[in-house]
Amino acid sequence: MAQLFSKRFTFWLQLCLLAVAISFVSWVFLWRWAMANPVGVNDPIEQPVPFSHKHHVGDDGIDCRYCHQSVEQSAFAGIPPLSTCMTCHSQLYTHQKVLAPLLTAFESGVSLHWNRIYKLPDFVYFNHGIHVAKGIGCASCHGPVDEMPLMAKREHLTMQWCLDCHRDPEKHLRPHDEVFNLHWHAKNQLALGAVLMRKYHIDKRRLTDCSTCHR
Repeated sequence: MAQLFSKRFTFWLQLCLLAVAISFVSWVFLWRWAMANPVGVNDPIEQPVPFSHKHHVGDDGIDCRYCHQSVEQSAFAGIPPLSTCMTCHSQLYTHQKVLAPLLTAFESGVSLHWNRIYKLPDFVYFNHGIHVAKGIGCASCHGPVDEMPLMAKREHLTMQWCLDCHRDPEKHLRPHDEVFNLHWHAKNQLALGAVLMRKYHIDKRRLTDCSTCHR
């Protein structure tokens, strides 16, 4: 029986199939690497003034709520007005060059433009207040900010990452008085989480409804 395809054609066909297989394996590898190493995570975000959470929170012990005053009540945690900064810096380090943009903005009445660390798409609804009310600690999303000389994104905030928490919230719940404690850990998180699920009236079935995050 005559050969259906020439040896030359068969060779190129095999070469093409090999290239497709290599491309597919490479794509899977790169996708898995990208998921494990999301762009922007742990990379400090440049700001008009290099504000150090490590110094203000870690060294000076300033509570999150002193600057982020609306975090317990509203969807947005809030950016402190310059008057909050000047509560201290009208007396401390006032003439340091690094603080010049802060003083200039305060004296001119023009707000500084801080660059956001986390930015969700417009089709995603997120509320800081409800997470705080249900016992989710700041560190669960923002990490140990008291150890960050410059603020950086700690989590990639993919849909899967959010759903992992919404499906098993008991792994992350903490008492209300420990929400702002950046290094709190429960001795038995699952047992405590089960108790807090009932106390906070958390219904796991509703947490994974599409309308919970997409409105």
